[in-house]
Amino acid sequence: MKTFNSSESFTDQVAIITGGADGLGFALASRLAAQGAKVILFDVNEDKLSRAKSALGENCRIFVVNVTQPAEVQRAVQAVQDEFGRVDILVNSAGITGKTNVKSHEVSLEDFQRVMQLNVLGGLITFQAVAPIMLKRHYGRVLNIASISGKEGNAGMLAYSTSKAAVIGMTKVQGKEYAETGLTINSLAPAVIETEMVRTLPEEQVKYMTDKIPMKRCGTLEELAATAAFIVSAENSFSTGFCFDLSGGRATY
Repeated sequence: MKTFNSSESFTDQVAIITGGADGLGFALASRLAAQGAKVILFDVNEDKLSRAKSALGENCRIFVVNVTQPAEVQRAVQAVQDEFGRVDILVNSAGITGKTNVKSHEVSLEDFQRVMQLNVLGGLITFQAVAPIMLKRHYGRVLNIASISGKEGNAGMLAYSTSKAAVIGMTKVQGKEYAETGLTINSLAPAVIETEMVRTLPEEQVKYMTDKIPMKRCGTLEELAATAAFIVSAENSFSTGFCFDLSGGRATY
């Protein structure tokens, strides 16, 4: 049986990863690049992108892109197509938590809209730019990074939980719409993963989330990257419109 961590699993494939300069996106980019993929990182942070490029080397291209801006996304995707002639993988990893530890009646509408725009609309904008390229080749793997909070809701995280529920819903719709095209569209719902974003959350918020995990620990970036790499692999050809769990036993459905 072929192993999924083969050094040749993604040879010559082209992967666009949004929010790829650090955290979840960079962890997956590192794994795919090590397995032969050309990784294309979209992010708004130019300094972090430069550091990511230095770490990943010649198999990496970087673009300063705000994924909520269709024109910026389209220009970057067109540049990728011009250079490589293909896009095999799209990972929508760009996201923010917004303000947390806030009851719903106190949530800022401006903050709520900002989270929804990046976490949901940003994923749709990049999909709309990339999908036509994939459809022409009758092949593509799309992964939307969701969250366990999108399935169960985390108190004090209205904007984030709502946005990730929307990501899961969008994934289910797209999975059905493109099921006969050679494209698969799936999502991944991690529980708390050790990232810089999580380290910026209030301690009580992290404790609230971690206490719900039967394993009583955070997941690691390595664990997430391993699961995500399988989801976007050619071997994962019969799952679409599905939300994979990575929750240390927390997921109940």
